[in-house]
Amino acid sequence: MTSSPASKRARTTDSSSSPPYELIYWPTIPGRGEPIRLCFEATSTPYTDVTNTSKSDGMQTLKSLISPSPSSSTNIPHFAPPILKHGDLIISQLPNILLYLGPKLGLVPPEDEDENGIYHVNQLALTALDGFLNEAHDSHHPVAQGAYYEEQKDAAKERSKDYIANRLPKFLTYFENVLNSDASKGGEFLYGGRLTYADLVLFQCLNGVCFAFPKAVERLRGGGEYEGVWKLYERVKGRKEVEEYLGSERRMKYGNGIWRHYGELDED
Repeated sequence: MTSSPASKRARTTDSSSSPPYELIYWPTIPGRGEPIRLCFEATSTPYTDVTNTSKSDGMQTLKSLISPSPSSSTNIPHFAPPILKHGDLIISQLPNILLYLGPKLGLVPPEDEDENGIYHVNQLALTALDGFLNEAHDSHHPVAQGAYYEEQKDAAKERSKDYIANRLPKFLTYFENVLNSDASKGGEFLYGGRLTYADLVLFQCLNGVCFAFPKAVERLRGGGEYEGVWKLYERVKGRKEVEEYLGSERRMKYGNGIWRHYGELDED
C-alpha cells in the first residue's frame, strides 16, 4: 500500500525508543524549518512534522506555543517557530535547535575528539544563515517585514542588485576559503572532513538562493571561482538520504516564504 503524504512526514519513533522529535513550524513552506528537516532526513532520524501531519491540530499546537499568555511550564515562552519538542524540552530559534540536535544526531565532531568543534560548526552555520537566508529574505523585504512586497518593490530592486553584485560573492568567497583551509580537512566538507549540520544548512540556503536568483546563480556557478562550494552543494544533494527526501512529498515547495522568486529582482 502506498503511504500517504501525511504518513511520510510523520516519521515517529516506537514506544521503546527515546522520546520522538517533533518539529513545529508553519505548514507547507520550507523556511527556517527546512534545515532542521534536513538534519533529521540526512541522518534517517524519525520525527514528526507537526503542522504538515495534521494541519488543524498542528496549527492549534503552534498557536498555543507562541501565545502571549503566560505559561505555567518550565519552558520559556516562544516568540516564533521553528520550535522543537523533544520529551519535556521545548525550544525555539533555528540556531539554538541546530546546536541542540548536532551532538544527538552525530552532526558535530565527538566532544572527546574535538572539544571545540561544535562551536566551529555553529559559527559556519550562523554565517550561512546570515548570508543566504537572512540577507536573501531582506532582498525582497528591505524596508518593512510586515508590508507587502509590492509596497517596497523599488527598494527591493536596489537591495537585490547589491546582494547579487556584492553580498553573494562575498559569502561564497568566504565558504570557498573555508573549504581550502586546514580546518576542512580535505575540502569535501566545511569542517573536520565529515558531514556536519553546517554543510546541511549551507546546502539548504544555497538551494533557496538558486530558486530566488536563478540567473545570477547560473552566472556565478559558471565563473569557476567557487568550485569547491558548488561541489559541496552537489555532494550533499547526492547523499542517498538527502536525495530521497528531496524527491519525496515531505519536501516543501518554495513560495511566499523566505526564498522567493521575483523575475525583476534577478539579474537580466
